[in-house]
Amino acid sequence: MQLPERVRIVEVGPRDGLQNEPGIVPTAVKIAFIDRLAATGLEVVEATSFVRADLVPQLADAAEVLTGITPRPGVRYPVLVANDRGLDRALEAGAQEIAVFASASEPFSERNLGRGIDDSLERFGGVIRRARRHDLRVRGYVSMVCGCPYQGEVPTEDVARVTTALFELGCDEVSLGDTIGVGTALQVQELIEVLSRTVLVDRLAVHLHDTYGQGLANTLAAFEAGVRIADTSAGGLGGCPFAAGATGNLATEDLLYALEGSGVHTGVDLSEVISVTGWMSEQLGRPPVSRVARAVLARNPDG
Repeated sequence: MQLPERVRIVEVGPRDGLQNEPGIVPTAVKIAFIDRLAATGLEVVEATSFVRADLVPQLADAAEVLTGITPRPGVRYPVLVANDRGLDRALEAGAQEIAVFASASEPFSERNLGRGIDDSLERFGGVIRRARRHDLRVRGYVSMVCGCPYQGEVPTEDVARVTTALFELGCDEVSLGDTIGVGTALQVQELIEVLSRTVLVDRLAVHLHDTYGQGLANTLAAFEAGVRIADTSAGGLGGCPFAAGATGNLATEDLLYALEGSGVHTGVDLSEVISVTGWMSEQLGRPPVSRVARAVLARNPDG
């Protein structure tokens, strides 16, 4: 396996991780979680999501969270927005970077966004243009790139169409989401090879859930195919409130352990991430999903 010398980790635990919690995590805990993660060397910590509180009540305190964190020099704190109202709220809270989310699956787009793929892209076009006028960096997400709970297989050409459209609308990078974690390493590499014909691979990221235990293998396969950015979640937190059975993202510390042992530089302190995971697990009252965190914390509860 030929891995790159350096990769960037995008920590999505505070947003993608906590949005699927069965209960409401206190705002102060969310803020402390973000601040602790930012102190580990992570360059990007996705802070929260400005979406409808009735759909994702776990993140109803988005403005309080974003204004409550202590920004760390060199760390970016993107927030997810779904529409113009979400962008308005994000701007009011001082957001410097946003993310928008589309789907490669028509039925999932209808259920998650309340509209089809083309309609959702048209709406996001306006959001992205407004964000650009405010000098915000914009990230795009494409969900269901390896399969969908409603339609099953998702054609690669559908993924390519939505990914290309997000770049054309003005996204700086696009993250490919295996939202239900059904993908395999070869499938991920073949997808990236197809996308490389129309987009720059160094502007792609992967966002691979670990439902079937393939998250680490799939992420390493993406790195071997030329991708240099991966989304992970401390402790393996997460899931998708619109996809039953989907578990969290690949755990940040599981990927860091593999990369550190392979000589790949991330700039992130593995032991510090494990310590944050241990702390957050105490707040949630359950052990982490991450194999690395469980192994280390069993020997040393302080990480």
